[in-house]
Amino acid sequence: MDESDAQPKGELTVRIPAMPADANANGDIFGGWVMSQMDLAAGIRGAERARGRVATVAVNALTFKRPVKIGDTLCVYSKIEKVGRTSITLSIEAWAKPQARQDRAKVTEAIFVMVAIDDEGRPTAVPAETAAD
Repeated sequence: MDESDAQPKGELTVRIPAMPADANANGDIFGGWVMSQMDLAAGIRGAERARGRVATVAVNALTFKRPVKIGDTLCVYSKIEKVGRTSITLSIEAWAKPQARQDRAKVTEAIFVMVAIDDEGRPTAVPAETAAD
């Protein structure tokens, strides 16, 4: 474990238990399910910053470090790295906490790029940052 894996970076955005329906026959949670939870976290945090709708336009370098098991709590952390005219780049980390234990381990991390969109789904400008952001 390197230094970047000691503590999560960003704010806790999604917390959800891994259930049997999300697992393969060996009890390992599907990577696609983990990625979908990360996408939800990016969407939540991106929409808060954009003060409106966002859509995922890119996910960069998602590499799994360890499996998530049935019963683990998946904790997804988000941190805004950059805000462009219409885009928001976020660092997203997924950590697993085994049932009835306090320790946790990083499962994966990735950079998500979200774009702010209007009601017709067209890119729109991200509002200027305020003290609440």
